Amino acid sequence: MITKLHTFKKQMLVLAVLLLGVTSQAQDTPFNCDYSAYLFQYNDVYAIDLASGNSYLAARDITPGNINATAYNPADGFIWGYLSSPSRTIVRIGNDFLTTSFTIPELPTGNKYVGDISPDGIYYFKAGGTSYYKVDLNPNSPTYTQHLSTETLSQNISVHDWAFNAVDGNLYAVEKNSNILYRINPTTSVVEALGEVPILSGLDYTYGAVYFDADGRFYVSANQTGTVYVIQSVQDVTPSATMDSNLFAFGPSSASNDGARCPSAPVLQEICDNGIDDDGDGLIDCEDPSCSGFGSCEVIAPPTTANDGGLESNGRLSEAINKRNFNRAKTSYKFDQKTAKRVTKDTSRQTGSAYRTANNSFELQDFVPLNTINEDFAVESTPTDLLNITNATEVYSVDYMQNGASIASVLALKTENGVYEHTKYICDRLLGAELITVSTMDINDHAFIKSIIKNEDGSFEYVLSLSAKVENSDANFAVESHWNLDLYETDVTFYNFQIWSDSIDDLYSLAQEVLNLLDTEKPILDYQLSAPPTVFVRKGHYNNGALDLQIINTNATTMVNFDSGFRTTETNDFNYTTSNLDLNENYITNITVPTGHLFDIGFRIGDGVNTPDDLFMSDGPWGVDDSEASTTVNNYQISENTMTFDDQDFPIERNVALNATTSTYVAAYRALTPRFKAVDVSEDYNSFKLRASGTGNLEITLVKESITIWEEQYKTTIALTEDLESYAIMFSEFTSTLNTDLEANDIVTIVFTMVSNDGVTTTKEMNLQDVRFSRGNSLSVNDFESQTINTLAAYPNPMVDTSSIQFVSNQSETVQLVIYDQLGKVVLNRTVKTQVGKNQIAINGEQFSSGLYICKLSSTKAHYNPLKLLVK
Repeated sequence: MITKLHTFKKQMLVLAVLLLGVTSQAQDTPFNCDYSAYLFQYNDVYAIDLASGNSYLAARDITPGNINATAYNPADGFIWGYLSSPSRTIVRIGNDFLTTSFTIPELPTGNKYVGDISPDGIYYFKAGGTSYYKVDLNPNSPTYTQHLSTETLSQNISVHDWAFNAVDGNLYAVEKNSNILYRINPTTSVVEALGEVPILSGLDYTYGAVYFDADGRFYVSANQTGTVYVIQSVQDVTPSATMDSNLFAFGPSSASNDGARCPSAPVLQEICDNGIDDDGDGLIDCEDPSCSGFGSCEVIAPPTTANDGGLESNGRLSEAINKRNFNRAKTSYKFDQKTAKRVTKDTSRQTGSAYRTANNSFELQDFVPLNTINEDFAVESTPTDLLNITNATEVYSVDYMQNGASIASVLALKTENGVYEHTKYICDRLLGAELITVSTMDINDHAFIKSIIKNEDGSFEYVLSLSAKVENSDANFAVESHWNLDLYETDVTFYNFQIWSDSIDDLYSLAQEVLNLLDTEKPILDYQLSAPPTVFVRKGHYNNGALDLQIINTNATTMVNFDSGFRTTETNDFNYTTSNLDLNENYITNITVPTGHLFDIGFRIGDGVNTPDDLFMSDGPWGVDDSEASTTVNNYQISENTMTFDDQDFPIERNVALNATTSTYVAAYRALTPRFKAVDVSEDYNSFKLRASGTGNLEITLVKESITIWEEQYKTTIALTEDLESYAIMFSEFTSTLNTDLEANDIVTIVFTMVSNDGVTTTKEMNLQDVRFSRGNSLSVNDFESQTINTLAAYPNPMVDTSSIQFVSNQSETVQLVIYDQLGKVVLNRTVKTQVGKNQIAINGEQFSSGLYICKLSSTKAHYNPLKLLVK
């Protein structure tokens, strides 16, 4: 199915030649029952893969008037629709999106927005009311394109699209508000109510696009959210039978929505318990939205609390953020929703509260909805510690509780120098989460970007963010919402709202109410919104000097640019590089991007035309605890590891050198994960190893998440000397006042502390290298190697025209220099005879394009660490 979608996309590249008017003549190129569904929004056309919900803009402005009541014609293979202008006009659409128009004089004026075509080519279409119209669209008929009759339904139903079921030949529709499924007999015009669709119960959407597949499954798309629901085997549904319905996928929303699809084309279905991606969307079993609630697949898991959210999606304030997380980790801080203060409409706004906006009559609380999603109650979850480390000057958040669990959160922040710089989708995907899909949600006739994120713990979150700024002499708000943070206006005050929920319907309700509350305070004058990316990273992780990415390519793009800024350590400056990633028009591409060892990286991928995708990733950070007033850090430096770790090791990447003056203590710490999450190292490892030098005793603490009192954490002490020495410490050597053996099943951070004896001001120094968890108490050969490391250097680096690779050899031998680009392609391979002492290999920049390269020197007698070479 995916292949067909992308083959069709290639055929549509001729859309650059668009129709200049409704009198243009279409080429004889029908769709011929391809697998895609087509969504018509005004006069634009989107191609949709129903299995995944992903869509892309197939054609823009194909007619002067808007198109509605669209339908696939089995008799000729074209799509037909009704034009808003000129009046009484229907239009035939080919797969090149050129059109031919036909005027039907017998039709009344006014728009017609409900339509489909029978298997024998009769177009059934209508507006509101009970009247509908039949036009012959069978090209082999003598009455082709002629009005056949005007008919009357047996009852009036409020529907916005209907579709023919190829299995039984009847029309089907779902009514707005009542959510009742109706069967319409096209011969007798009798309308039969089949009951409320269970999955739609309680919803208040317009169902403006509906589709069938070859097995009689009925797909219903909600205009406002873009959610696609499925009703199984509608030909077998009776008013007394239980209706089998479920959500199916998440597509694009629209204020004006109409769908067309060949009803006899199949739609691939996910089998929810076979461990296979059956429908080709990259989601297996319970990962697929269509499996929600089936068998062992839970409907959804509770989202996270807003108290944990709100960290920046870049490295600008990483040190401050890390200290915030470290302070929480030391005491195993967890926000307790059960004991948090409940929020009501009477208590949410308190005059003189800590969150009051000084220059306005409103507070952040005024824009946070209550009693909108039928929550049992709401609790305040404000993460006030964000005020000290982010660009937020005020913050307020609420968690919405139901049956003892959080079902949604709203985090509101005021920023005075531009938009708030964190969004969940930018950084979560490289930290274990997955971006299941990204599309639009239509709120108050404006399309906002919504995303669905699967967290590392398996929970799902539906996410939307928006920001408001005051304009027009403080009389109005303007609302912005973009995928890319650099599109927001700079140097202005924003009121930022990040909303996440375990239900797409609750997300819609909360976001709509936030906008309504803003509009009540100051009428919204303008909306500045962006489209979602068409190519995005679903998931990825950093592993041993490379990024492993899974890229979703919804519009069959051939190649995307990869632009990145990265740091090799916490204390190094950013380097920048650019390259290309070849996607070969594939829907899913798993690709490895060599980066070299790094601490953090921010990058953008895009085709240069559509909205690009932005991501940020950080490794577990090193940091300094210098919170004591008497402590002054004189030197703090992070460097890259030079040792090659054994396969049985859990490496703690990067080395640290710290020199400080203190009369109390100074400590260095290393989080095992970027978010200070606990890691179980108890099964595969039983010891802790490092090389270290310094002044005096070094206390090493393994911070367990389950212990909240610092004095009860497990610790050990080693004596440092001025010479670098190797240490292997068994877990059994870590002790606690709890007098129990260490169970290293939830280690969050490692803390290295040096204490001043008797409060005397003294200088403390530690140099920590090659830190890792391991097995056994024996040290490897690498631990006893000379401190003189075989390294490569390049001068100049970055290279413009020429450079030379420099190294020292202890013997004469033949070595191999190989240089790779970021895609792993060999761009230079040279054999060199070394001499004892200093050697250099000249390289010419003419054969290199701009970007980052990895240089490797292979020797049978020595090991040389790889070198990163930047070419400008």
